[in-house]
Amino acid sequence: MSNIPPPIEQPGHHEGSVAEAENSIELKEIAGLSQGQIVRRRFFRHKGALISMFALVFIILLAFTSVGVAFGSWKSGGWWQYTWNVAVEIENNGRPTLSLFPFAIGNHPFGQDEVGRDIFAVVMRGTQQSLMIMVIVGVIATIIGTVIGAVSGYYRGWRDSVLMRFTDVIITIPVIVIAAVLGRRFGDFGAPILAVILGLLLWTGLARLVRGEFLSLREREFVDAARVAGANDNRIIFRHILPNAIGVIIVNSTLLMASAILIETGISFLGYGVQAPDTSLGKIISENQVAFATRPWLFWWPGVFIIAIALCINFIGDGLRDAFDPRQKRMPSDRALARADRASGKPQGAPADAGDIDRATVQVDGRGAGFQGPGAIGRTYHADKPREDDRPAPKRDDS
Repeated sequence: MSNIPPPIEQPGHHEGSVAEAENSIELKEIAGLSQGQIVRRRFFRHKGALISMFALVFIILLAFTSVGVAFGSWKSGGWWQYTWNVAVEIENNGRPTLSLFPFAIGNHPFGQDEVGRDIFAVVMRGTQQSLMIMVIVGVIATIIGTVIGAVSGYYRGWRDSVLMRFTDVIITIPVIVIAAVLGRRFGDFGAPILAVILGLLLWTGLARLVRGEFLSLREREFVDAARVAGANDNRIIFRHILPNAIGVIIVNSTLLMASAILIETGISFLGYGVQAPDTSLGKIISENQVAFATRPWLFWWPGVFIIAIALCINFIGDGLRDAFDPRQKRMPSDRALARADRASGKPQGAPADAGDIDRATVQVDGRGAGFQGPGAIGRTYHADKPREDDRPAPKRDDS
C-alpha cells in the first residue's frame, strides 16, 4: 500500500464560481431545446438583427404593394396613384411635398424629375428590381458555391484540384468588367439576366469557405460512424456534414446578397446594368447625376434605400452568425445571477465557499488555440488570498 497521504483540499478550491453560475444559467435556458429552437432564440435576442428584419420586410412590402408588379406586358395595380413610367404635370417645381412639421405627404412626397415622373413610384420600381437581383444572385451563388465547395472538400484528390483551380480562374475575372459587358449585351432582357450573370460570378468566396468546413467536418467521429453504418457519400454529405455547415453557408449568403445589390448599383450607375424603359436604384442615380446641384432630392431617396437594404442584410447576417456559432456565450444579467444565487441558497455576492475570502476568479473565453471544439466555452482559473507564511520576511534594521 502506498503511504502517500491524499491531497489536502485547500479552502476556495471548490468549483463554484460566478463563471460557473453563468454557465449553469446558459445551460438551463437551452435545456430540452432542439438546435433550430436554440438558433431561433439566439437570433431573436439580437436586437439589431431583429429590427433590421422588420425594416427589410417593411421595405419589401412598401415596394411591391405601392406601384404593383410588372412582368413583360402584364402588370398588377398598386395603391399608389402614379406609376414609374408615366409623366404628369409638375407640381411645386418638382420639389418633394413630404413635410414632417406639420406632417403632410402630398401628391409627390419624393418630388418629380424634369419630365414630371413621380420619384416615389420610380424609387419603388427601382427597389423592386434591386431586391429581385439581390435574391436571384443569393440563390444562384449559394447553390453553386455550396455544391463546388462540398464536393471539393469531401472527396479531395483530383476533384479538389480541378474545382479549386477553376475557382481560382473565376476569382481572377474582374466582376465589374464582365458584368458590365454582359449586362450591356443582355440588359434589354431585364434585371433577371443581370442577376444570373452576377450569380455565376460571385460564388467563389462561399465555395472556399464551404470547402474548408467540409475538410474539417469529414474527419469528425459522426462521419466515421455514418460510414461504418453503411451510409453512402450522398447521404453523408447532405444528411450529416451539410447541416453542420449550414451556419457558414447562411451567413455568407447574406453577405453575398448585400454585395450583389451594391455591385448592381455600381454597374447600373455606369450605364451597363438595367436598361430603359425599366429602372433600378443605381440607374435612377445615373439618370439624374447632372441634376445633383439643382435637384439633390433625386439622389437622396434612391441612396437612402440602397443604404437601408444593405445595412439590413448585413445586420441580419451578423445576427445569424451569432445564432449559429456554437461557441457564442450569452452573458446573463445581474438579475439572473442574483436569482441563481437565491435558488442555490447562497447569499448574493458570496464567494464559492463560506471560508473562501478574497478569492479571485477569472474565465478565459474558449476561442483561442486549443478551444476549437463546439463544446468549448471557456476555462476558469482561481487564485486564493496569500497566507501569512507566503509573505516575505521583513527587512532587518542592522543599525
